[in-house]
Amino acid sequence: MSEVYATRRSRLRDRCQASGSATALISRPANVRYLAGAAPQGSALLLGKTEDLLVCVGPPDDRSTEGRPDETLRIHNLPGAEGDPAVAAADLAAAQGGESLAVEEHHLTVARHRAIRSVVPRLRLTDLGGAVEQLRVVKDEEEISCLRIGAEIADQALGELLESILVGRTERHLALELERRLVDHGADGPAFRTSVATGPNAGRRAHRPTDRRVEEGDFLSVCLGATYRGYRCEIGRTFVIGTSPADWQIELYDVVFAAQRAGRESLTPGAAYRDVDRAARQVLDSAGYHEGLPALTGHGVGLEIDEDPQLAPAAMGKLDACVPVTVEPGVHLPGRGGVRIDDTLVVRPEADGGPELLTITTKELLAL
Repeated sequence: MSEVYATRRSRLRDRCQASGSATALISRPANVRYLAGAAPQGSALLLGKTEDLLVCVGPPDDRSTEGRPDETLRIHNLPGAEGDPAVAAADLAAAQGGESLAVEEHHLTVARHRAIRSVVPRLRLTDLGGAVEQLRVVKDEEEISCLRIGAEIADQALGELLESILVGRTERHLALELERRLVDHGADGPAFRTSVATGPNAGRRAHRPTDRRVEEGDFLSVCLGATYRGYRCEIGRTFVIGTSPADWQIELYDVVFAAQRAGRESLTPGAAYRDVDRAARQVLDSAGYHEGLPALTGHGVGLEIDEDPQLAPAAMGKLDACVPVTVEPGVHLPGRGGVRIDDTLVVRPEADGGPELLTITTKELLAL
């Protein structure tokens, strides 16, 4: 992996130099992870004039399940536990003779930015913007492999839950059980707060589980994700509790399923982000479900659960191959419940079989 990290830093350095800055300070945790490997919390990465440095408070943890920093990087440990790695990294950049320093203004607080400026008054500070986030959009096969394993873990956890007795159990209890099962199957932890929604809560995006108990005839919608070696994926499914779904449940499910399929089928290299959103949204609109739809149909995943690209009506840009995204349309009917279907996929060209589905739990409307 050392060569991979070095190549990523080299690509970022080229971008920095093209914009007039020879050095850069990376402080956003996911970006530090992308360029330097797993590092202690709060670490900062300096792409310096003479050498690159990982500035940490405390040494790396040998017991970490998420890995260790790039072994080719020199680690600069701050004495004590009170120092600010970003401020210290800026000071080291000045000591290397740098004249300018690109920083991630979108991540730094005003106070932190002022602290950096105060220790390096002669350095010209520029904004790195979203340069690292842009590099992170297209994943290499090692990253996709981590996402694929995370998806397998999430599928396993969900599949086991569906084999258990659900009636009478609370949303909160089911969510906690799912998160325990994720860890049992090898996940670093949940990728985000697990959502379990029943009855009138079903179909709500990012619903926080309550003490409502599962009842016969309910829609049950579940959204969970696993983190594996830092990479996060997600899956969402909706089921019916009881022997057979009601007609309105079948109708609503079929519409959302058709919308999700339309979104998945539009995931081709070169497709506009907003066209993917439109493909799914048009199905829901045509069926009369145009009120209260989610703001977006999907989003990128990786070291964070919500990354670029955003598959939304006003999103600008086009998909590349090897970009993992979610497709997650849903409809919620106030007082009745609703349906969400969510998959993680990787954009692939048609010659390679089209979009690769990572989350494979059945999308059939099961009566549990």
